[in-house]
Amino acid sequence: MRTPTRTSTRTPSRTPGRTSTRTSARVAGVLTGLALALGGAALAAPAAHADVTACINQVERELQGGEAPDSVRMACYVGLTGDSDQCVTGLTASGVTNGTAVSACRVAPQ
Repeated sequence: MRTPTRTSTRTPSRTPGRTSTRTSARVAGVLTGLALALGGAALAAPAAHADVTACINQVERELQGGEAPDSVRMACYVGLTGDSDQCVTGLTASGVTNGTAVSACRVAPQ
């Protein structure tokens, strides 16, 4: 009669392939999350751009066809963030009348 062979009770050693599979799965997960986040920002960006454009258009109507300088664009962007007082200050410093500055800054965060 034969004696049974012993089986190993050792745990199998990790293979290098398993570690790289985990790493690539993590990288894929991070890239997917990043893509979703950037996609959401891209979807929100047109709305933000439209608000700045409305502010700039208000100022350009006062300039009667002239293009708004960069200082006006920056002031309108500040208005987009909700800081209406700073927006008005920036526009009036750029030569825009107070009434136009107030109305332009009012449409920026909408």
